[in-house]
Amino acid sequence: MTGAQVSGGGEQGAAGRDAAGGSAAGRGAVGQGASRAGRDLRSAIVVGVGLGAVILFALFTVRQTFVGIVAVAVAVSMYELAGAVKRGAGIRVALVPVLLGGQAVVWLAWPYGRDGVLTAFAVTVLVCLLWRLKDGADGYLRDVTASIFTVVYVAVFASFAVMLVVAEDGVFRVLCFLIGVVLSDTGGYAAGVFLGKHPMAPTISPKKSWEGFAGSMVAGMVGGALTVGLMLGGQWWQGVLFGASLVVTATTGDLVESLIKRDLGIKDMGTLLPGHGGLMDRMDSLLPSAVVSSLLLQAFVPA
Repeated sequence: MTGAQVSGGGEQGAAGRDAAGGSAAGRGAVGQGASRAGRDLRSAIVVGVGLGAVILFALFTVRQTFVGIVAVAVAVSMYELAGAVKRGAGIRVALVPVLLGGQAVVWLAWPYGRDGVLTAFAVTVLVCLLWRLKDGADGYLRDVTASIFTVVYVAVFASFAVMLVVAEDGVFRVLCFLIGVVLSDTGGYAAGVFLGKHPMAPTISPKKSWEGFAGSMVAGMVGGALTVGLMLGGQWWQGVLFGASLVVTATTGDLVESLIKRDLGIKDMGTLLPGHGGLMDRMDSLLPSAVVSSLLLQAFVPA
């Protein structure tokens, strides 16, 4: 999730207070252990640091371990998303082929790149079409569409993070991607808390502000210039464009998931991570940003 949020909001919808879990809601004192988003801030920090430590350990030991982490995250996120659409809208995702196909998409991205991803995705779509036949015509198109969406939104997008790490300097490419998203979130949170007054998308995520978005943009561009320049030897303007692009994709991903959850009438995708909701609630800004990171870094600093 990104941090471009309005400070001091008190809006609550049927789907919960900012269904995307915006970090800068205006209720509750941080000193009392609750973030302004109405979440347990201390738990959120502990979980976030723990996840970051696991990823860093994987990157700097055996890079293939990072692929395993992505694969686990994809499986859990797909399961949460499938459960959410069933609870909220009665849509039946073809869970078995979706989970197996998602793993194929991720693992084939390492040795075969985009060709492997495309092949695994095409086979998964075919299996989903066949799998759903047994339940008859009622809701067939709806269920198949949701199944394919789940594969694309989670597994295919996540496969671009795997393709980042394949290069010889893949560790630093992944770090540029992750640091960019984290800085976007942090800059937006700070600006949203202290300066947020003008809602960005009040009907979707009422706690996000244009001031928070500006904070995300400043932090993202500065961070992009530093990471791309120092880690990959890119030009400063490439880093600025990279960072700005990640802010846009991270914010878009956050808003899209917020809209999905409002449509389903739920607050969180799951309850796995204290202070965060489900794992899918943490993947919203990372997934689209992985796609843009892979494409831009390959264009700016070819592996």
